[in-house]
Amino acid sequence: MAARFGKLAWLWISLVVIAADQISKHWFVANLNMYEQIVLIPDLFSWTLAYNRGAAFSFLANEAGWQRWFFAVIALAVSVVLVVWLKRLKANETWLAIALALVLGGAIGNLYDRVVLGHVVDFILVHWKTEWYFPAFNIADSAITVGAVMLALDMFRGNKPANNAVTGAQSNE
Repeated sequence: MAARFGKLAWLWISLVVIAADQISKHWFVANLNMYEQIVLIPDLFSWTLAYNRGAAFSFLANEAGWQRWFFAVIALAVSVVLVVWLKRLKANETWLAIALALVLGGAIGNLYDRVVLGHVVDFILVHWKTEWYFPAFNIADSAITVGAVMLALDMFRGNKPANNAVTGAQSNE
């Protein structure tokens, strides 16, 4: 029976990401003015409020509005693929399930913003003094990034066989 649902039980991670993302975004929208900064670590880390109508690094943010629905459709399609992928995972693919759940939670968190608000709310600002600023981001973006790194690491790890054909030794995975 458990194999029938693959690793869908890990969707709780997606729900935690969505909840943390939306709660934090609502707090910053309610408590900060646009581009206002709360310095947490001088010359390095601040909270700020920014809206992104595009994708990562404000890609297509200055377009006429079509990008809102374009990115929403992409996020929805990716979300469906991730859920199907989670369902098809095997019992020993927990690392992959966690990675997919993180990406899914982030995708849905930003999808909600895009559809309901017309923009994604960002509030985390990493910078070096006033000389360099990384584009503002949010918890959803962070979850997508961590999940993507985990996916990349999983690819490098590769599929290790359960039995070593040369020595006959069993793998400890």
